[in-house]
Amino acid sequence: MQPHATKGTAAAVSRRSFLLGAGGIGAGLALAGCAPLGSSSSRPETITFYVSKPEVIGYFDDVIAKFHDSQSKIRVIRDSTSNMSANFVRNRPPDLGCLNYNYAMVSFVEHGALTDLGDLPEKDTINPDLWPLMRQTADHPGRTSVLPYSVTAASVIYNKRIFADQGIEVPTTWSEFRSVCERLTKAGITPMYGTYKDNWTIAQGMFDYSVGGMLDLQETFAALDREGTQVGKGSRVSFEKDFAAPVDRMVDLLQWHQKGAASRGYGDGNLAFAQGKAAMYLQGPWALGEIAKSNKDIELGTFPFPATDDAADNKVRVNVDLGLWIPEASRKQEAAREFLSFLMSPAVNDQYNADNNGFGVRKDSPPASNPALRGMQDSYDQANFYLGASQLIPAEIPVANYLQSIAFGGAPAPQLRTLDGDWARLALRTAA
Repeated sequence: MQPHATKGTAAAVSRRSFLLGAGGIGAGLALAGCAPLGSSSSRPETITFYVSKPEVIGYFDDVIAKFHDSQSKIRVIRDSTSNMSANFVRNRPPDLGCLNYNYAMVSFVEHGALTDLGDLPEKDTINPDLWPLMRQTADHPGRTSVLPYSVTAASVIYNKRIFADQGIEVPTTWSEFRSVCERLTKAGITPMYGTYKDNWTIAQGMFDYSVGGMLDLQETFAALDREGTQVGKGSRVSFEKDFAAPVDRMVDLLQWHQKGAASRGYGDGNLAFAQGKAAMYLQGPWALGEIAKSNKDIELGTFPFPATDDAADNKVRVNVDLGLWIPEASRKQEAAREFLSFLMSPAVNDQYNADNNGFGVRKDSPPASNPALRGMQDSYDQANFYLGASQLIPAEIPVANYLQSIAFGGAPAPQLRTLDGDWARLALRTAA
């Protein structure tokens, strides 16, 4: 995800490519009407519902069946295979979308391709602490283009049995975390399991946790955007200068991973951690189910990574896992709104988050149901969270590759300088 302020620089690349591909989408949107629900025909209104996450298709198919049982005037066809961007270009987008709210959504939001949902009663039920995250990703002035549906929170996953057997308390400062790693090492226990072969695990784990725990990411990325083409040597803000300390913290963590981490991937890590081969794992809640497949009896907990010696700095990494939206080009907006309201009903929404290790988005959402997530509940409730820095960097910049080079033993400074150059070049391209 990228900050709201990136309109003028990096985020504009995705917007520019959207416009180059879409051509006359604006005219198409202007001509698109919204057919009244249940108009001249007694036949059910059919809407298309686009779902992006393959692992939750079964859940939403069940929800669609329940919706059909609850009424007879709307039929829902679920789509998970078509090309969403191409369908927007052809002026045939889905009537309702449920996607990861990330960089891919920027163009659609900022160019007004999505309707305003601000008048829906469901909008007023949303936890107000989530709106800054939504705007940091993308914003269209005067509109509520997307309603959050689920939030995932990530931090340090730890093996409670190992901690208890070693008499170790959950650390709340960097000094305490170092001490825990040293005690585990002396006891012959690998402190953390690394999966450097899959570079995204470095980005979302060590990098995001360190950066998010040490920097104000909203202000930092807003400043990077203001610098634009000037980011680099001598600029007021840069990756090389401002990210140096967090990346050094990331480098500190390398010493406490197992030997051979460079050749281990995500699947290897889930299996090894389930087998008790490390005490901690820097992964998100998506790993919990995979770990349980190999060891259903393992007792896991989570805690915010303490990047500094001030426990007040402790936060968890979050992302808006799914968001709901309705295109302006849909001719069946009223029917789509009715199904959206059904999806947002507490019984449906809460069950989704319970089944998928998510945190609720409403003011009255219950706590996370998985006991392993309870170590992050206070942080979530108090809005001590941040969007991962790796999500705030445009997809055109291969930041995960640079971080992998560091994990493999490369010096951080050259990689951060390259990141500066990429950011500046991207800003120059969008200014052209």
